[in-house]
Amino acid sequence: MTLTIGVDVGGTKVAGGVVDDTGKVLVQARRDTPADNVAKTRDVIIEVVTELAAGREIYAVGIGAAGWIDVSRSTVLFAPNLAWRDEPLREYVSVATGLPVIVENDGNVAAWAEFRYGAARQADDSMVMFTIGTGVGGGIVLGGELVRGANGIAAELGHMLTVPDGHQCGCGRLGCIEQYASGSALVRFARAAARQEPHRATALLELAGGEAEAVTGPMVTAAAQGGDPVSAEAFAQVGRWLGTSLADMAQILDPQVLVVGGGVVEAGDLLLGPTRRSFADALAQRNRLPVAEVRPAELGNTAGVIGAADLARRL
Repeated sequence: MTLTIGVDVGGTKVAGGVVDDTGKVLVQARRDTPADNVAKTRDVIIEVVTELAAGREIYAVGIGAAGWIDVSRSTVLFAPNLAWRDEPLREYVSVATGLPVIVENDGNVAAWAEFRYGAARQADDSMVMFTIGTGVGGGIVLGGELVRGANGIAAELGHMLTVPDGHQCGCGRLGCIEQYASGSALVRFARAAARQEPHRATALLELAGGEAEAVTGPMVTAAAQGGDPVSAEAFAQVGRWLGTSLADMAQILDPQVLVVGGGVVEAGDLLLGPTRRSFADALAQRNRLPVAEVRPAELGNTAGVIGAADLARRL
């Protein structure tokens, strides 16, 4: 049995695990991310890898990082929520631990985990995954391989144009899908409706102490689960936009499976119901042709660790 280590580096935590060749996480370690300090973040990653490798024969290390990774899978070119700029992360970690290392985008490693061991494990050729969190990320698998692009930064699915001249996105464009189908969009929709129709958002406003601007994502989920109409409609809006983007992927790439992951998918049918309806409506004229099934991700918070470790194994 070959053991590899996967490390998932985010803006708040560094999570690592030893993973076997069936995708099972055998042991885990976690640290807070000192996101504003390059050297300390690097040291925390090395500390996690060293702890997990102690007393074990480790083949390689995979690191999933929220940012743009160069085509050689060695350097973090830019990370929006970390201080990394042209950071040669692979070299630092490999020298410090004595192990082979690859670095990959966090959306890619999560998508790879779902393709190999999760919601798309029966697929042998292709999958597209959207991750719905604070923003929108994702990954694409075609021909059994991750699509990384000429410069290593493909599959930025959250920045597809959805609404011309729409809401300002953090990337600088107007109208990206991230502004309409993310956790942030969910909160924005719910707050706006609570301000405009407070009589229909009584449950949501009660959770928020009566202040629409105090509404958070978990509040919207809890209120929607309790039947709050404004909260349910916020999920419906997110699902409508997400469904049309999934339909675009089906038209362009014709994958075997479409997967929806990320924290917001934990709301279940509140999100997936309207997403699937929007998806079907957008592809109504393809009813004589096969179309990918939309499935929820299965691996949750372990996807980044599992995917990074499995990609390292492929070294």
